[in-house]
Amino acid sequence: MITVVIVDDNPTVRATLRPLLESDGTVAVVAEAGNGRAGLAAAIRHRPRVTLLDYRMPVADGLSVIAEISQHSNVLVLTGSAEPELIAPMLRGGARGYLVYGQFDPPDLLRAVHAVAAGQGWLTPTAANVAANAMREAFAREQEAAARAERQRAARHSFQLTVREREVMTLLAGGLSNAAIGQRMAVSEKTVKNHLNKLYAKLGVTNRTEAVARWQGWR
Repeated sequence: MITVVIVDDNPTVRATLRPLLESDGTVAVVAEAGNGRAGLAAAIRHRPRVTLLDYRMPVADGLSVIAEISQHSNVLVLTGSAEPELIAPMLRGGARGYLVYGQFDPPDLLRAVHAVAAGQGWLTPTAANVAANAMREAFAREQEAAARAERQRAARHSFQLTVREREVMTLLAGGLSNAAIGQRMAVSEKTVKNHLNKLYAKLGVTNRTEAVARWQGWR
């Protein structure tokens, strides 16, 4: 038997969902709640296999409690909010499923509950598009980060700095002052300045800000 908690501020919606879910014969609604705070309490108390969670509710909305509820139950968001800026944070918060009213029928809801109860995902088309776009954007960011790291590695190699100069440059990029660099390296501030002058020449810059930018691959 799949235990379910319904969290929705509309009593009519709750009254409609309960018999629909229990008509399947494999689902039992163990509790209802009219706001996110009460829904979290119900999830902690009953630890249902699935929590149906609305987004917009008084006292505490779905987003504010989804991360905590997800620790006790598989969350299936059931709401009328189809905006990407709402869907994305709910998915990041731990929702395994996201259904938008008007984009599913009763059999879809039951299949979604069974899928989410089994730890699988179930998304209506709008939510699926948001998830796919998020994955593409994350992949693009990873690629850009890898390319930036490679450019930075290649650039640093071309500078032909000594081991000591690399140490100074790393500390400089960490925001340390000349005095702090000297203390860290156990050398005088004058020695640090001498290292910096050589660094500036090798990097083709005239000050510490430009040096850090060149070292980090920003210019």
